[in-house]
Amino acid sequence: MWLQALRQLYSLDTLDTRFVIPATAPPKEALEEAWFDPAKPLPIQNEQHKAKGSAENAQASRWNTPEFYLYYIVHLIAVPLMFKAVYDVSRDTHPNYPKFSHLLSDGWIPGRKVDNSDTQYSGFRQNIPYMFILVLAHPLLRKAYDSFWRADAYTQVRPSAGVGDQLTMGLTAAAAADARLKQRVSFDVGFAMLFIGVLHGFSALKIFALLYLNYSIAMRAPMKYMPAITWAFNIGVLFANELCRGYSYAFILSVIVPDPNLGATLDHFGGLLPRWEVLFNFTVLRLISFNVDYYWMLKSRGNSPLEKKQLDPSNLSEKDRVSIPAKPGDFCLQNYLAYTLYSPLYLAGPIVTFNDYMSQLRCRPHSITMRRTILYAIRFIVIFLTMEVMIHYMYMVAIFHAKPDWNQYTPFQLSMLGFFNLKHIWLKLLIPWRFFRLWALLDGVDPPENMVRCMSNNYSVMAFWRGWHRSFNKWSLRYLYIPLGGSGMPGAWGKVRAVLNYLMVFTFIAVWHDIQLRLLMWGWLVTLFVMPEIVASVLFPARKWRDHPNTYRMICGIGAVANIIMLMVANLVGFALGLDGLRDLIKGIVGSYSGIVFFWSACVCLFVGVQVMFEVREQEKRDGIKMKC
Repeated sequence: MWLQALRQLYSLDTLDTRFVIPATAPPKEALEEAWFDPAKPLPIQNEQHKAKGSAENAQASRWNTPEFYLYYIVHLIAVPLMFKAVYDVSRDTHPNYPKFSHLLSDGWIPGRKVDNSDTQYSGFRQNIPYMFILVLAHPLLRKAYDSFWRADAYTQVRPSAGVGDQLTMGLTAAAAADARLKQRVSFDVGFAMLFIGVLHGFSALKIFALLYLNYSIAMRAPMKYMPAITWAFNIGVLFANELCRGYSYAFILSVIVPDPNLGATLDHFGGLLPRWEVLFNFTVLRLISFNVDYYWMLKSRGNSPLEKKQLDPSNLSEKDRVSIPAKPGDFCLQNYLAYTLYSPLYLAGPIVTFNDYMSQLRCRPHSITMRRTILYAIRFIVIFLTMEVMIHYMYMVAIFHAKPDWNQYTPFQLSMLGFFNLKHIWLKLLIPWRFFRLWALLDGVDPPENMVRCMSNNYSVMAFWRGWHRSFNKWSLRYLYIPLGGSGMPGAWGKVRAVLNYLMVFTFIAVWHDIQLRLLMWGWLVTLFVMPEIVASVLFPARKWRDHPNTYRMICGIGAVANIIMLMVANLVGFALGLDGLRDLIKGIVGSYSGIVFFWSACVCLFVGVQVMFEVREQEKRDGIKMKC
């Protein structure tokens, strides 16, 4: 019983129903079958993708083969040693401990210090009790607001006097959906104004000014040039926010008002988060989404796919929610403010497109149930406690900040410091994203899950980026990659065009994260590391190896090991060490004979891990699940 409950807790359905329901499937009927026993195949997927699954020729299970028993032994030996390596260099008996001990603080686990030296995560960590209060208070405030604004008195769908008069019932349902949207938007705008004011103080006026300028572009710019102007404006905002450090009132008013104290006073009351410009990057994505969705709605000339395809607005697939334009009247200032400043997703996302947001406000998604939300909340608590245990016993972040004598570490210890530093980066992003998605789920909005797989369950560069910050990836595809041409062209030129488009996308993503050289290097390295995978797919097409599946699996395993090493290099450059730090780390690992021996031993262990990853995906195929990451 407990094992079944555990498997249900960690099922893909609990994480995000999008992983088990096809993007084109109406969710109501699909979800009735998708709450499944994890030990059995998914009926909805098996029925709709039976032909596809057989075409992919999922292989017989290898879990109980001698080959995999050997892999289990390797895991049982290697994984504990990996943790032990970082724990040993974090102990107070290590020679380098005095060099980073000042970065540690008292922890809540008895006898342990905590490594809270990462400023990005420490800010979230110390404010999480207050945010939990906010998450619980927000839905209660909405209910209190609804009790005064009794929209349900006129939004109930009632059958007409004539039996079977579906047209009248449809109009009544549409009126109910419009009333629900109006009611929710009125609360969202009011709460957002209060929320932004508390967060940013007088700097909220700067945010409203930028929002108004972007809205003016959508409403007043020539239609033909509106997308280009939108992109230019928002990229310019990213640079201006960074270069002007949030536009201090002291500087702005110094040329207007003779009183030098007024600007300083306004800057002093900057709210709980004075550096609003750091968080505005997520708002930029929503600004672009609103304008471009409005542009595509205008191009559609008012033709409604809902009427043309006879679709039920309350039972739209995810693809339809995103692609079907919102109504012309939805692109108003009030809805714009509600969307761009939606409180649960304002600080860190995940990203929801404007069309999707409007659709979900009209009709509550069928994917949101109390049971799924509770299980998702339990998963959040588990990953939060995982991070707490890790930063109480493993001090790799403080060690890298202190930059101690690297000669005091063995190649194995150096590599594990780099590896678990990436684990820390993965967790410090995963935790806020799941926290804010949980808040949105409690509020009746279902944004995409940002992290699809564990960091240690990735071997493909392209699949890794489809599953890392997934909502941003989907946003980039819709608003950047596909409009640039994507990879739809056949032949060699199509591959070249795809790489060039990848380069443009990752350059934007790097600039969006932060305007720093190391992040630009990260974006370009990722693009560079995509190329070997594309070339390998051309040289070793799967269809030519159908008669030799094991040989092909071994070839893919070797390529996957190289991919993993390149992914670690790119992320260490972009988010942890920079080029200089990476050079010192690599020199410490392979700068000796013992280091070279360790490197090849690590490659063997990675190969073992990759084979397990392959089998995980084969098991998903056997269960009727096909994900692109």
